[in-house]
Amino acid sequence: MQTRTGAVLTVDELAGYLRIPKSTLYKLAQEGKVPGQKVGRHWRFRKEAVDRWLDRTEDHRGVASQGGRK
Repeated sequence: MQTRTGAVLTVDELAGYLRIPKSTLYKLAQEGKVPGQKVGRHWRFRKEAVDRWLDRTEDHRGVASQGGRK
């Protein structure tokens, strides 16, 4: 997926980027576990915020490729 700096992603785009089902993304968003906001009835996500969230999540859990769990 090719995105520009400051890109705002839809649910479809972010689900593809994260490689997770849309239903999982909706659940994470509604629970406030992934950074995003509702604009009317639609969810929108800043790619930069999601990337920072992924980095923080990785830091707390350990690197998956090393098999480490914290």
